[in-house]
Amino acid sequence: MEGEGERERKRGGRVCCVCNKERASVKRPKTLQHMCRECFFNAFESEIHQVIIQNSLFTAGDRVAIGASGGKDSTVLAYVLSKLNRLHNYGLHLFLLSVDEGITGYRDDSLQTVHRNHLQYQLPLQVVSYKDLYGWTMDQIVDVIGFKNNCTFCGVFRRQALDRGAALLKVDKLVTGHNADDIAETVLLNLLRGDVARLSRCTSITTGEDGPIPRCKPFKYTYEKEIVMYAYFKKLDYFSTECIYSPNAYRGFAREFIKDLERIRPRAILDIIKSGENFRISTTTKMPEQGTCQRCGYISSQKWCKACVLLDGLNRGLPKLGIGRSRGGVGSENGNESKVHKSIQGKQCGTLDF
Repeated sequence: MEGEGERERKRGGRVCCVCNKERASVKRPKTLQHMCRECFFNAFESEIHQVIIQNSLFTAGDRVAIGASGGKDSTVLAYVLSKLNRLHNYGLHLFLLSVDEGITGYRDDSLQTVHRNHLQYQLPLQVVSYKDLYGWTMDQIVDVIGFKNNCTFCGVFRRQALDRGAALLKVDKLVTGHNADDIAETVLLNLLRGDVARLSRCTSITTGEDGPIPRCKPFKYTYEKEIVMYAYFKKLDYFSTECIYSPNAYRGFAREFIKDLERIRPRAILDIIKSGENFRISTTTKMPEQGTCQRCGYISSQKWCKACVLLDGLNRGLPKLGIGRSRGGVGSENGNESKVHKSIQGKQCGTLDF
């Protein structure tokens, strides 16, 4: 008797290379294998499970916050981590953590998706906002700074806002949806910027272990295209609009370059990550010493953390003060800290303690 796979071949369709029965409906971008949907789902979830186990990302009983933006990466991460937690009995207590940057027509819409995910996956939700933490929304910042360099403010503020939200939830770990494409982009960006300090740690699957709350990236080896395919075939509810302020972001150029490389050689993304993992920094290279911000207590290699410097510039009507590398005194053109403290108006970024 003919098997299902043989009958499928006679009908002219490709057969799944895993089960050898069902019609293949997916060509995996990472491996170029043709799979049916169920085998693709199993392979996708199994690879993430193996990454979690091999890297000992969690311990039973951990309280884990999932950085949720409503986009494809964080939505798939919340869905898969919830499923794996039940399936493999990780024993995790999961939470959704969102940051409201205050971007009208973008973040307010995506947060509606996060609220739906909160109900769909039955996970507690915490939302922290730039307005509450810093006294500014991104809309207000862009009105002052313009479209150039606005991503610098948003990236710095969002990173700290996530840590402060995680502190409110009293979690042990914070997981983000950074995928393989994101990490490959970051490796290239740090090379282009000559940022040795970040280059030495940007491929680490867990960062901030010496800080208040470690961050993990379960999607470190997961391609963006496969995340999109998984979300599409699973019919997950996610928000797909790009940030209205990001088209001219420096990272966007690195992203386009990565996409061009992937079209030529799909393994290029993983190869860049592997190269980043194998970089060795010369022992003679002076690395920044980790300390704490004198103003808000956040981790910093300078007297003031980057968020405080940027915020001080905004509050003093000098929004470009903190753009670029810091030189001389922190938060002041001439290094006179006493003048800086007197000039601070508005909310400090240290209103939430760790």
